[in-house]
Amino acid sequence: MHLIHPITDRKVRFALVGCGRISKNHFASIRQHEARCELVDVCDIEPGALARAVEETGAIGHRKIEDMLEKTTADCVVITTPSGLHPPQAILVAESGRHVMTEKPMATRWQDGLDMVAACDKAGVILFVVKQNRRNATLQLLKRAVEQKRFGRIYSVAVNVFWTRPQEYYDSAAWRGTWEFDGGAFMNQASHYIDLLDWLIGPVDSVMAYTGTLARNIEVEDTGVAALRWRSGTMGTVNVTMLTYPKNLEGSITILGEKGSAKIGGVAVNEIQHWDFAEKLPEDESIAQVNYTTASVYGFGHPLYYDNVINALRGEAMPETDGREGLKSLELLIAMYLSARDGRRVALPLEY
Repeated sequence: MHLIHPITDRKVRFALVGCGRISKNHFASIRQHEARCELVDVCDIEPGALARAVEETGAIGHRKIEDMLEKTTADCVVITTPSGLHPPQAILVAESGRHVMTEKPMATRWQDGLDMVAACDKAGVILFVVKQNRRNATLQLLKRAVEQKRFGRIYSVAVNVFWTRPQEYYDSAAWRGTWEFDGGAFMNQASHYIDLLDWLIGPVDSVMAYTGTLARNIEVEDTGVAALRWRSGTMGTVNVTMLTYPKNLEGSITILGEKGSAKIGGVAVNEIQHWDFAEKLPEDESIAQVNYTTASVYGFGHPLYYDNVINALRGEAMPETDGREGLKSLELLIAMYLSARDGRRVALPLEY
């Protein structure tokens, strides 16, 4: 997208809506880039969360997004509210003439995602969808290996997300574990891993899935499995559960091809556990240095993601993950849920 008014003579201004758990990653990222950007406003309907955010950031606090949009000088509004609220809030922000950055998943319903993209197109603003895991050094290496065709033909892919979310996590807020506002293990916790399927391997042809609520008292699934076939003929699996005993165990992707095999594992795709190609390259020697320890399943990608957003708003780069790119993983998620609900294979694209 061509930016009509790049911001070149001052700092890029951000405002943020939704001062909960993930907002701290955004506050820290904005601080890290303070030479080029600043946070001017924060918004939350919960007074305690708002007060803490104001104290931490020094930004102006607002209880309602409508009030904030009337007054803010922000160029881009960051939406870190419950997932089901992203679409109406993104559309409000776009209609106010500001760029939008939304946390994942961009929406919980397919039509809502399409509406968000349409509203931002109409307003002439960029819709950024946070996919910070793509910026992890481990996944950047894997992406490069795929692009260099080091695997040859890719035969098989396996994605595993074996994490833990206790009942207290879902009970911590009324919106958690609901279809309307949250989505389940596939859509919420594993959405960054679902995103890797199209980003790394390419367009998916069809999917079959099962989901279940095996242990948690929630509307949505705490466990799910899916089988996928890509248009290239590659086949793969996705295996997700939030019931791992006693703590987060693994977030991994394995790719097996005719001339190479690789597994990026650890708790959150933070370790290269296997890396073997027929054709050796000098950089293969340095892969051990790419592994990083992560205390958080969010990884370290948010500051790198912000770097691209700031550059895009300054007219110096293209958005790495815009609304259309975000729709690719949303479409695959919706296809998985349709398959699990109806007991059938679902073909992509969902509509022509």
